[in-house]
Amino acid sequence: MSDEELQQPRRLERRRYKQKKLERQVRKSRRRLNRLRVLWKFFILVTLVTLCCMLLKLPQWRLHTNAFDNLDSPALQVVNNKIVPPQKILSALRRNKVSTRPIFLVKTDNLKESIKQLEPVQDVYIRRFWFPARLKIIIIERTPALTIAPEIEVPPIAFFSSDGKLIGRDYMPLPPEFKTVRIITYGVGDDYRSWDRTKVNNFKKLAMLVEDASGEQVEYIDYRDPKDVYVKIPTVNIRVGSFNAGVYDKIQRLRTLVPQVKMLNKKIKYLDLRWDSNFIKLDE
Repeated sequence: MSDEELQQPRRLERRRYKQKKLERQVRKSRRRLNRLRVLWKFFILVTLVTLCCMLLKLPQWRLHTNAFDNLDSPALQVVNNKIVPPQKILSALRRNKVSTRPIFLVKTDNLKESIKQLEPVQDVYIRRFWFPARLKIIIIERTPALTIAPEIEVPPIAFFSSDGKLIGRDYMPLPPEFKTVRIITYGVGDDYRSWDRTKVNNFKKLAMLVEDASGEQVEYIDYRDPKDVYVKIPTVNIRVGSFNAGVYDKIQRLRTLVPQVKMLNKKIKYLDLRWDSNFIKLDE
């Protein structure tokens, strides 16, 4: 066997050794790189967690402790309240302690319930805003339908909403934008404090029919004597008698009677619709 043939296996062996050594170095480099990647990811994760914790601890994520102290608080906005004074809403909010939790974790159910205890409030929506933390309170109020006064010259002392809720003098007077039917009553013979939604709708229907038939706006309904009811419009005072289902049919006569009344040059006390025949009572 020649020397060349003897050297051939040795060369192969050295080549394999170098190849394996190179593979070991590559694997070692990969392990080192993987460790660096793990350490880098860990560092980034710790940094992100730390930044998040620092951000969450910023006071802008939380309501000010004096958020409910006054109406000028930048953390509080109350809108859509036309009947309920803002101060009453603020007083309702003060029954609750200002939460120290981040705004996105704050529950508003208790705040809603406190505000809904105010009689004119029908519903409440509370929106939470982040950074800076603040609340927007949207008030949904009941719609006024009737106002109650004991005398013609006395301002109303209460009002009924369209759903039959009686609301007292704490929320009077109503803003002028609300058009209501003014009822004059002592509460004798038919206590208005016991009226329900049906009763309220009956008064609204009476006023609507009078306005439609006469073409004039109802100034008030005199209900001081429930058995002898008057409806006042600018042209004349209308005597309708007892407030029952038959009243609505009598009102239709106004379509022809009101033009006749306007043509008279005499002072009229009232227009009497109680009977089958119409009567015009002259002022003596």
